[in-house]
Amino acid sequence: MIVVVDERELVKDGYTSLFGREGIPSTGFDPAEFGEWVTTAADSDIAAVEAFLLGQGESTLELPRAIRDRTQAPVIAVSDQPSLEATLALFDCGVDDVVRKPVHPREILARAAAIRRRLKAISNFTEIGPIRVFSDGRDPEISGDVFPLPRRERRILEYLVANRGRRVSKTQIFNAIYGIFDEEVEENVVESHISKLRRSFARSSISTRSIPSASLATASTGADWAACGSLRGDG
Repeated sequence: MIVVVDERELVKDGYTSLFGREGIPSTGFDPAEFGEWVTTAADSDIAAVEAFLLGQGESTLELPRAIRDRTQAPVIAVSDQPSLEATLALFDCGVDDVVRKPVHPREILARAAAIRRRLKAISNFTEIGPIRVFSDGRDPEISGDVFPLPRRERRILEYLVANRGRRVSKTQIFNAIYGIFDEEVEENVVESHISKLRRSFARSSISTRSIPSASLATASTGADWAACGSLRGDG
């Protein structure tokens, strides 16, 4: 079953009709109604959902997190806005994919199938003690509570978690976060981001000793930092 969420009746009815023509069952929700349904529906009802299609609505950006609390089913946003900022906002809130209208229902089904294949191949989060770090662009969680981080710091944390137990250089972190073709930013910005990340954890109630170990070898001094140590301030 495909769940369509949009505040416009015409859009909901249109998509459910199109999916029906493809032989795929679907149902439509107003965003407010959906927010209540996704938190109270029986597990068997949630398990029957193959994908969620999010359209227009004031609470659209809040829905992916509510969905993720119940299921790992693909979440695809349909955007009417051609702006990059709108697309990035959708990804930042946790959707798996963004498509532009008009889009054929078979394309939506194909994208959902591709997302499910990836989810089977890799886990989209890692837990270290009370810290849960996601690999899909969401902010980490500490003891179940969202721990908001600026985008660069969040990506550095994701990179360190993905490489825990390995020795990584400042250059490797820089290339992973900024890309190998970015010549306008100095590599030393990595140290600034790590310092900010360390301070963010210091302000929380959690000990940053929970951060996983990867090694950070500073290119400038040749000294070896444990990634967890660099965040803790141990070295």
